[in-house]
Amino acid sequence: MRIYRQLVVAALLAGTAPLSTPSMAATAVSTEGREAVDLAHGWRFRFGGDATGITAPGFDDNKWQSVDLPHTWNRLGEYATVRSPETNNSQGIGWYRLGFTAPAAAPGRRQYLQFDGVGNIAEVWVNGTRAGEHKGAFSRFRFDVTSLLKPGAPNLIVVKADNSKPAPGSSTENVIPLGGDFFIFGGLYRKVALISAGPASIDLLDHGGPGVYAKATSVTPDRAEVEVVTRLRNAGRAQKLSVVTTIADASGATVATTTMPVTLAATGDARQSLNVPKPHLWNGRADPYMYTVGVELRDGAAVIDKVVQPLGIRTFHVDVNDGFSLNGKYLQLVGAARHQDRPVKGWALSPADHAEDMAIMADMGANTVRMAHYQHAQEWDDAADKTGMVAWAEIPFVNGVSFGDGEAASAALTANAREQLTELIRQNYNHPSIMMWSVGNEVDIGANFGRSSKAPQSLGLLKDLAALAKAEDPSRPTTFADCCEESGDRSPPGQQMLAGATDLMGYNRYYGWYYGKPAEFGPKLDHFHAKHPTVPMSVSEYGAGGALSQHSDNPLGGPVSTFGRPHPEEFESWYHEESWKALKDRKYLFADWVWNLFDFSSDLRQEGDAIDLNDKGLVTYDRKIKKDAFYFYRANWSSEPTLHITSSRYVDRAYPVTNVRVYSNADKVALTVNGVAIGSQPCPDRICVWPNVALKPGANAVMVSAEIGGAMRTDSVTWNGPDLAKGFHLDAGDLAARLGPDGVRHGSDTFFTGGTAKQLNVRAGFGDTRKQVKKVVTGAGDLTAYDYYREGSFGYDLPIPNGRWTVTVATFEPNEALAGSRSFTVTTSGGKGVTGYNPSKAAGGVLKAAALSIPVTVRDGHLTLDFAGVGGPAVVAAIDVMPR
Repeated sequence: MRIYRQLVVAALLAGTAPLSTPSMAATAVSTEGREAVDLAHGWRFRFGGDATGITAPGFDDNKWQSVDLPHTWNRLGEYATVRSPETNNSQGIGWYRLGFTAPAAAPGRRQYLQFDGVGNIAEVWVNGTRAGEHKGAFSRFRFDVTSLLKPGAPNLIVVKADNSKPAPGSSTENVIPLGGDFFIFGGLYRKVALISAGPASIDLLDHGGPGVYAKATSVTPDRAEVEVVTRLRNAGRAQKLSVVTTIADASGATVATTTMPVTLAATGDARQSLNVPKPHLWNGRADPYMYTVGVELRDGAAVIDKVVQPLGIRTFHVDVNDGFSLNGKYLQLVGAARHQDRPVKGWALSPADHAEDMAIMADMGANTVRMAHYQHAQEWDDAADKTGMVAWAEIPFVNGVSFGDGEAASAALTANAREQLTELIRQNYNHPSIMMWSVGNEVDIGANFGRSSKAPQSLGLLKDLAALAKAEDPSRPTTFADCCEESGDRSPPGQQMLAGATDLMGYNRYYGWYYGKPAEFGPKLDHFHAKHPTVPMSVSEYGAGGALSQHSDNPLGGPVSTFGRPHPEEFESWYHEESWKALKDRKYLFADWVWNLFDFSSDLRQEGDAIDLNDKGLVTYDRKIKKDAFYFYRANWSSEPTLHITSSRYVDRAYPVTNVRVYSNADKVALTVNGVAIGSQPCPDRICVWPNVALKPGANAVMVSAEIGGAMRTDSVTWNGPDLAKGFHLDAGDLAARLGPDGVRHGSDTFFTGGTAKQLNVRAGFGDTRKQVKKVVTGAGDLTAYDYYREGSFGYDLPIPNGRWTVTVATFEPNEALAGSRSFTVTTSGGKGVTGYNPSKAAGGVLKAAALSIPVTVRDGHLTLDFAGVGGPAVVAAIDVMPR
């Protein structure tokens, strides 16, 4: 059992006052000695090009692009199969120049440039002189530019932003992350400010942190003892000063205060203890109550600097068997991971964007968020505090430690990882939402999927970072996300055991997506729990792709093209239904995080109905559409009324019957179709199903209703049923419905019993370098139908109206070895059929289209077809039933 007790304070913009905008007559906003100027407007930008003279004040940038911050030059990720001209995935060097008049300043004051995030390496010049360099795309950094800046006069700031793709010999060779399934956007994508402070101040050079750090050394119902450490810096003469620290409640009333005299020569820490009587606890989503902590540095009665931070008091407990507890009560942590990008904007988000993302997370009923795979913006962390989310915060140690085969991390990469971790902790120490520091994600995945021949040496750096995190903050546990323990033949010999390197751990597992079946998920988790009996564990990732324009009549009807197309929305929903069964009752899991809340950019991906996107999100990239799986979790996690008909976007149907599926937290739900009551169904596991509901040709009005929370709720959709006068069309082995070349709708594989669905060409993973030879079926007809097929001995029970029909079975020989021997029998419900049919003989060779036709008469609304292998398994690519 591990118990972590902590009081934390959420960070503002380093405790500065609200920001003003620079102008020729700029005046900074001042609060108790510290001033800040917002440098958002008036920048000039150019990507690449000749760098000669760019940093000089006299350089002509009039032809450069005018931009305001936040800004990125990159734009990628869209729901299309071909990149649009607007796509910009260029990686390299972007230049920014800003001319402005700095506010006048009293002698002795210090000037700091603050950057909240630059992708990926930033180099800064002020008035032609280099001010410094920062390596890492996600954390805040500051430079003391006092000797370079001209107060009350024109100044020039030049920034070189470099997001070059990491590779041996590149500028980013030793900057984490070295890889990852996400894109590193270039540019000044977060705020930039000029901060002015007195020679003696709360430290502005403490790894971008606020300089004020607080924790609770004890918490009881009667009082919370709060320790506040304030880091101080003095660039002038030694001074006798005082540090006054005050804690105020949510109404602004003072609840505790203390004063400490200090003699400050250069740098030093002021450590103070305060007692908060009868503390009102920060209690997650139920009650995210916040105090404030204000620290004033005084020279006599004059306040010469001040930092104010929100304050949340809480305890938490992580147990290897009993999961997570907040303030002494068990809490099942459920939520999702989040990436910070959006279409067009990339990473250049507004405060409203962050707020919307958090509101969507909360609407789903989540009470935890995984901040993957890097430090997120302070606005996002503030929103997590105020919303009551329990957060996993992470550094971008992702995928590997080097580009060499089986090499350990270099000294330079180790130093960079340590600095990014220190920045993460110092800058986010004061957020009550953050309860664990993650020091890595899938750091040995390079050994898997044929990417390397030797096991990577990731353990050393992982343990080093875990030790650093504990030294920086003993009150929070460390964690990491594992991809590859016991990955079998997908990893080389000698793979390191990473479990136990941190206090906690998460498993990224995708049973039913990249490998295996969802039914394996729970037993495998139990195995790891028994294997590591002292390490509390979570599921840090699980998910599946979901495309809004691709649909399935049966998510078990065919293989999913994990690394390609299609990714039917119904398969994503089924995957989550099955995965949640494995997770919901395993109390030893301290948290479960869906991967991912939103679709996000990745130029490794061309999948589903998108390009440059990972489509595993429960919500679309633009935040406009919540996929069906979102509502599945909302029905399970939220107490808010939920009633949602799934597959609403699957409007044009190929079959005259369908299962109506609803996600709801109602006890029971009633269904009507075209005004006719179908009946009510209970909702076990928050899923209500009406099987084989008939659809008439043309529009069908489908409505469900239920009483939830004392009020009636409804949801409705319109589905277009098929006109069977144009035939019945089924693609055997295919997971997704499609339009044929003649514009006719073909349904996905369903109504079957037995057999195995197969794909003619299985696309290798995006990390797989093996060359593939694509198989092509030739001949006449709709050749797309041969991309998938069903093989074995199997049967179909098709909902065909009474009458006279012709059944046409599309088949072919996919295997050279069986060409001479494969034959099968087809038997229909009317007794007619074909025996000893050899597809290669009928077509004249392997991978050539063949078709056999059988006239039938249907008398009971069902047509059965039985396929039995004789000289080999039966092969069926499509079934067409046409009236005659």
